[in-house]
Amino acid sequence: MNISDRIKELRKKTGLSQSKFSAKFGIPVRTLQQWEQGISSPPEYLVRMMAYIMVLEENGQIKGEELIGGKSADG
Repeated sequence: MNISDRIKELRKKTGLSQSKFSAKFGIPVRTLQQWEQGISSPPEYLVRMMAYIMVLEENGQIKGEELIGGKSADG
């Protein structure tokens, strides 16, 4: 499985739309779409950050709507 498939799978597994997922990580929706389509790839640091945050959320250590810095993905 390549990185574009993994990102798409991760987003769908969390039940987030492209809009909410991109807001969570501070990236434009178009950038996320390009990653999911395999047009471009995210930088390694961002891949690691996404994986780390998602693991923390799965373990219940942080709430799904929290971002780094305590900002909500919705606002």
